[in-house]
Amino acid sequence: MRILCFGDSNTYGYDPRGFFGDHYGADDRWVDLLAKQTGHECINAGANGREIPRSPYALRLLTEYAPVDIYLVMLGTNDLLQDASVKETATRMEAFLNPLLTHCKHILLVAPPPVKRGAWVPTDELVAKSIHLAEEYKLLAEKLHIPFVDTRHWNIELTFDGVHFTEEGHHSFATHLMEVIP
Repeated sequence: MRILCFGDSNTYGYDPRGFFGDHYGADDRWVDLLAKQTGHECINAGANGREIPRSPYALRLLTEYAPVDIYLVMLGTNDLLQDASVKETATRMEAFLNPLLTHCKHILLVAPPPVKRGAWVPTDELVAKSIHLAEEYKLLAEKLHIPFVDTRHWNIELTFDGVHFTEEGHHSFATHLMEVIP
């Protein structure tokens, strides 16, 4: 099985302790751990700072990596960090996913784990928005008839910035994700 993992810095495996966009090693990134533990080919299409694209980039990526069995999408945190509302973020996600529906039979929408107070998350309001995003994504997934994964209760360990997974967080995320991916 071939899984295209499209996301932001937490998909990329960003290590915020570095200064130049460094990432954790393959033994500590959830995409690589998922591949290792399942035997599936998992393509890491994560990028630091990525918001939900407003362009056909996702379709080009799908074509580039064809055939793709599952197109896993986990985005939205950076939109919220850039002051988008939860509704606006869900609307962007719907516009992003709609063109994919006719090109990919298996899209998996994953709500990013909630952020916590930290260096990049100065307010409880932002934490609340990140928690509420999963509810909006669940409604969107039902509307689009695609599978949805709610990570709110996975208790993923985050670094000092309140956004990025620790190495342990990546391991935990991969373990939980294995339970929902065949």
